[in-house]
Amino acid sequence: MLQRKDMLGLIDASREEIYEILDTAANMKKLVRQGIKKLPHLEGCTATILFYENSTRTRTSFELAAKYMGATTVNIAAGSSSVAKGETLVDTGKTLDAQKNDFIIIRHPMGGAPYLLAKTVKASVLNAGDGMNEHPTQALLDMLTMKEKFGKIEGLKVAILGDIKHSRVAKSDLFGLKKLGADVRMYAPETLIPKGIDKLGAKLCKSREEAVDGADVVMGLRIQLERQQAGNFPSLAEYADFYGVDDKILSYANPEAIVMHPGPVNRGVELTSSMIDHEHSHIEDQVLSGVAVRMALLFLLQQYRKSVK
Repeated sequence: MLQRKDMLGLIDASREEIYEILDTAANMKKLVRQGIKKLPHLEGCTATILFYENSTRTRTSFELAAKYMGATTVNIAAGSSSVAKGETLVDTGKTLDAQKNDFIIIRHPMGGAPYLLAKTVKASVLNAGDGMNEHPTQALLDMLTMKEKFGKIEGLKVAILGDIKHSRVAKSDLFGLKKLGADVRMYAPETLIPKGIDKLGAKLCKSREEAVDGADVVMGLRIQLERQQAGNFPSLAEYADFYGVDDKILSYANPEAIVMHPGPVNRGVELTSSMIDHEHSHIEDQVLSGVAVRMALLFLLQQYRKSVK
């Protein structure tokens, strides 16, 4: 059983906790694949989805996960809530707590926002992405997808290419994968590599070929188009030529390597269309893994909540 009220990041998650989540998620994924999408584990619970940024995959994944587990869900978009009137995150949290919410799932443009909220509320807080900090459930679903394919995480060679500097996914993946014994390689334009990422365990490579050589997993990251105006790279076409994933680059990887991407994908930029639709692409499987991981986390956090009542 997880010994925590919240899931805020993988930087402080233990190896044992991560494996417990992945094992539970694997069982949840089997149930969903069998068409079992109504479980009683969260019956009587309420999960509020509080997003200050746009989202399709993460938002719907959390909502489906909560509903599949039997919870009532409430969706709040910051633009149509009291936030637009100037309400602070703390006051929003207090309001949701007073309404006896059991879970608050938050996405916020500011790093650390879920941590602040978690200190304020009795509800369990799940981080669905905070600024350029972390996106723990995305990393967990990535690891579930890898483990299901290869039967293990330890010893896997994982190449992560793209906008690492602005990617909360890359950071959470690095934290989680290193704790489970994977070899994580990264390659990006120098302007898109955060300072000190190598000190956290990433091997910074000098070329795509070096990063992908013998890799079991090749992961592209979404280039944030709004960053193009900041002059971090010359053009999308040049970015695709030097940092994207195509058939030629994939040929350097393990013949059984899988292609992954957290989505949404900019076709022809991070990945060519042939890579997205490749027989080794696991992008759609990542989506299903996301529902399973979020089901598992809601279940495990609820078990902890029951144990401390």
